[in-house]
Amino acid sequence: MSDAARLAAAWADDLASWAIPPAIVDAAPESPYGFPVELFVRRAAASHDREELTTTSRALEGLGDGGSVLDVGAGGGATSLPLASRCTELVAVDAQIDMLEALASTASAQGLAVTTVLGRWPDVAPRTPIVDVVVSGHVAYNAPDLAAFLTALTMHARRRVVVELTDRHPLTFMNDLWLHFHGVVRPEHPSAHDAEALCRALGLDVRREDRTDTDDVARGGFERRADVVGLIRRRLCLPPERDDEIARALGDRLRERAGSWTAGPPEQQVVTLWWDAPD
Repeated sequence: MSDAARLAAAWADDLASWAIPPAIVDAAPESPYGFPVELFVRRAAASHDREELTTTSRALEGLGDGGSVLDVGAGGGATSLPLASRCTELVAVDAQIDMLEALASTASAQGLAVTTVLGRWPDVAPRTPIVDVVVSGHVAYNAPDLAAFLTALTMHARRRVVVELTDRHPLTFMNDLWLHFHGVVRPEHPSAHDAEALCRALGLDVRREDRTDTDDVARGGFERRADVVGLIRRRLCLPPERDDEIARALGDRLRERAGSWTAGPPEQQVVTLWWDAPD
């Protein structure tokens, strides 16, 4: 087995270990999956001044005086909308139609032309246009076949690929809650280090830059405290009557900052992986 195949299999196995036990999902009052549009729209609205952040800077470098952008797992557009000043055309891929509709509305208000592609990457890669710069923010941990995911990103870029992800799985901060409410020990892997190693094994000339995001940088969140507690409750497969207990268990993680409620870690390490398209 090649290094790339071994690393890809390890990534898939690590992600599979995050699966919620079937008995807990079956007893859940509502699905623990999916993402609320409000969270991503608010994050995108707060992303207009991200030019100093590494991910945006590297993408702007790739665009030069201007060019087309593909945003894979676009959400509300927090990764691609900061590129609007040099983006001549935006192609947005997402598995949720409401995300694409929200992004298209925001981009249209900024005078940015958008082509939307509904579906999961890389399944929809064959019907997605080739562009100058490909970006993908916080999607890698939703990609079981990361080798195919990264390869398809590279094949769609004329100039550069820029990928952003947290150094650890983004739901790691909830591991103590799973132990508290369900007695379930959650995994710790995979990590950005594993993604970087796979990039190198695939022959990509990947470069890595790290930063620490605080609430002031990450922003986003919910307007109402009850909504962020509700999201954590759904992720934990619990009924609404457990909300007060969930809030107590969250402790200082449940906080309000600049008009937005969040329950994530107060700071997190964010990794930018980027590489130029092969000649």
